[in-house]
Amino acid sequence: MESKGRTGNKGSQERFDRAYQAAKAFAAAPEGWLVLSGPSGSGKTHLAAAVVNERIGNGHPAFYITAPDLLDRLRSSFKPDSEVPYSEFFEQVRNAPLLALDDLGAQSGTPFAKEKLDQLLTARFNAGLPTVVVAITPVEQMDDRLRTRLTDPEFCRVYALDEEQPVSEYSWGPEFELQRKMTFINFKRRNNLSIEMQDNMDEAYRLAFDFAKSPEGWLVFMGDTGCGKTHLAAAIVNYCYEAGKPALFIVVPEFLDHLRSAFSPESKVSYDELFESVKTAPLLVLDDFGEHSMTPWVREKLYQLINYRHNSRLPTVITTQYSFDQILQGVDPAISSRLVDKENSVPFNIMAPDFRGDRRAGGKQTSTRGRTGRSR
Repeated sequence: MESKGRTGNKGSQERFDRAYQAAKAFAAAPEGWLVLSGPSGSGKTHLAAAVVNERIGNGHPAFYITAPDLLDRLRSSFKPDSEVPYSEFFEQVRNAPLLALDDLGAQSGTPFAKEKLDQLLTARFNAGLPTVVVAITPVEQMDDRLRTRLTDPEFCRVYALDEEQPVSEYSWGPEFELQRKMTFINFKRRNNLSIEMQDNMDEAYRLAFDFAKSPEGWLVFMGDTGCGKTHLAAAIVNYCYEAGKPALFIVVPEFLDHLRSAFSPESKVSYDELFESVKTAPLLVLDDFGEHSMTPWVREKLYQLINYRHNSRLPTVITTQYSFDQILQGVDPAISSRLVDKENSVPFNIMAPDFRGDRRAGGKQTSTRGRTGRSR
């Protein structure tokens, strides 16, 4: 195992060095559980992967998987055409001589997810099987049953890593109090949906989480109001903020109103300053795209914004009620061609209906939509 070293303050370096030495000793003689927590970029996944690679390199079996991927594979293993049956795959993970479970806390908080993770970790805990757990949230913030397992003083060694984070000029404004609370952890999986819709929601979640971890290209979420696209877009921004990385969330109709008002002499921010801050944001979310009148001025401003970010290859997330065909037919061609550019954009249609319809219909599904787009 090699240490890639850290940047930042002395305390961060010392914490990483202690975790590195613990991981190195664990790779040489796995015993108990090694629990690593910390923000994105702190090195915890690097250490977990290094332990697995060290064991495999020395001829010892080891298994690495992220919590979201584990749950996705468990769900898909119920399908008749699954290459590996559910019981066989779950047994393989549960009894692995050494397991590295990454991104614990990134999974959706559904009863299924909680049940399967509890079964897995309880079985390994009771059997005393060596396990590396990488948590994206502080262990003390987890539910009681899981926290008890991960902090057992006789069996677990917990190391909290951190990294000196730059101060970002981007943050949630007071008008985004709802979005501020939308995270990947509290994204609810709707159990009243069909299997096809549930699979579709799982894939949307995976796309959003992968994008948050490594923002690249454009992600375009399409779907009805209330289907979950804004929650996933806001979760991406919150993930960035937690990692100390810049991101900007704007609602397109409101942004256009602010842009117009910036021409006023009483405006606290100039038009150029406002437009430039949005146009050049390191990561930008354009929520409710298309929910605005398409005047010549609006068309011009949106084209300038979209074209700049497309040419600059700046990571962008767009949510819209437009379908894939409506984007192609109903949006200005100069704009739509950039939204669906196969080299840069991943358009994905969320099939679920408005979640508020669940309550009105007592859980009855109100509509079905086909899936368009592609996934990475």
